[in-house]
Amino acid sequence: MRALLISGMGPEYPDNRLLRGSSFEALLDSDAAASRKRTFDLSTLRFRTEDGRVVPLLRARRDGGGARAAGGDAPSSERRPKAEKAQHLTTFTLESILSGAGVKFDTLSTEHIWKGVGAEPSGRRDTILLSTTFIWDRRTLRKAIAWIEQRFPDATLILGGQYSNLKFDQIMRDHRFVDFIIRGDAEFALPELLDKLDTGGDPGTVPNVVFRDRDGRLRLTQIAYIDLDQNPSPSPDGYSPIVPYESMRGCPFSCNFCSFPAASPLWRYKSADKIARDWEHYKIRHGAHYIKALDSTFTVPPTRLKELLPKLAAIDIQWEAYTRANSIKNVDLVRELEDSGCRSLFLGFESMSDTTLQYMDKKVTARANRIAHELLRESTIKHFVSFIVGYPGENPELFEETKMFLVNEFAGEFALYVCMLQDETMPVWRDAERFDLQVHDPSGEARIWSHSGMDSETAVRLQQETLRDVRWKNDNAIFRSWQHDFESPLVSGKSRQENAAVEKLVDRLGMIGVDVEDDGRARCLEDRLVAELGVHGVTISSEDNASGR
Repeated sequence: MRALLISGMGPEYPDNRLLRGSSFEALLDSDAAASRKRTFDLSTLRFRTEDGRVVPLLRARRDGGGARAAGGDAPSSERRPKAEKAQHLTTFTLESILSGAGVKFDTLSTEHIWKGVGAEPSGRRDTILLSTTFIWDRRTLRKAIAWIEQRFPDATLILGGQYSNLKFDQIMRDHRFVDFIIRGDAEFALPELLDKLDTGGDPGTVPNVVFRDRDGRLRLTQIAYIDLDQNPSPSPDGYSPIVPYESMRGCPFSCNFCSFPAASPLWRYKSADKIARDWEHYKIRHGAHYIKALDSTFTVPPTRLKELLPKLAAIDIQWEAYTRANSIKNVDLVRELEDSGCRSLFLGFESMSDTTLQYMDKKVTARANRIAHELLRESTIKHFVSFIVGYPGENPELFEETKMFLVNEFAGEFALYVCMLQDETMPVWRDAERFDLQVHDPSGEARIWSHSGMDSETAVRLQQETLRDVRWKNDNAIFRSWQHDFESPLVSGKSRQENAAVEKLVDRLGMIGVDVEDDGRARCLEDRLVAELGVHGVTISSEDNASGR
């Protein structure tokens, strides 16, 4: 048997609506921007490196995109290591499972399907393994399955991951080309299923499997779970400076906008000793200096965190993770996090309205969000916070509390998402009658909706208005949108704080075409922002930038 593992990130659908008419659109998609009014040419911005080279401020990412370690103070050009990119956690885990079982396989990134990245796979494959962890809608799954069926029409197709865990019934009904779906843990189910297929055994004896019997009826085998503390953690193949990590499965919380607990109902987690042993192994055996903990919430349970932090401090390794706001309670804990090597934390505040947070069943208060923000902004830990506009039941008056926090108080990086309702397994649908929740999207993707508080059109308007106000009224808040495609930090050899100031100025400069209608005022703003960038050593190239205006 020769298998092809297809795994990685989902397709990127940049929110072009937010960049439409901006200098970033002109830089990233010149064809789309060709018919719009001219804007400032960001490609002319330059800075001088410590070794004297003059380079573009906005440089295409050397690692090609995807996950990367959180940026801190920027190394100089002489000390800057080769671009480092974290391996995708799902791919990392599945490759370890297949290698440990002695399965012969090749790996193809899902980026090849979405963007044509990498060489076309060659040769015959008996089995195709498709991860659906970062597939989130029917359109994306259809594209992936059609791509596979066109190239490997005689292969056995096995799906696994978050999306197929939740949608297995629908997938098996709509896609006859799909032969098997593995639900839940694949550590023992996948090798056993592959062995049965190779030897002609009965797949019905393998746990965690969905398949059709000879009569075409759907069969579901029993669910079984691995012991995360006893099962060996995935291990890199050779040198791996950045390692993705999973310390738990499932989630102890049940936020109404999240289907994660439904996909993995049993919450389990590794002990502090297990995590410390794994990370020390990665450092000593594989040269790891940075761990990306990608759990739903790494900082729970608090007893594990308290035991873990001194162990990580002794290992001397840097790391980042996801946390809930109410886990960050006091200065002493933040200091312990800093001492343990924590460089970055990702938090979902979602709202600054206690009423909206109650609708979400978030089990966090606006006060807890505010405390976490105040503690982290005074620390060395970088933080990224997500917010939602338009959650069912939220009206513009309730959202105003979130908007005012972002405009007047927030410091750091953030995202503001319009509420997404594509996933019908989210608990929010239990409140459909309560909030008069309706979907009006003929595509079936639930992007056009209404509820008792607002409709999707209003949510989009509030998002745009809030982002504009934050952009021009808050010097310390940076919305993440265009940054993904460019090298970070922007200016090597400068502190994190100075790079944040440069990024904020570039964001304003690039969005003038969206925010300012009067050409004269736009020109004055451009000149002022270019002058402010000059204070940080950023200049315009000798070529005349006026043609780009």
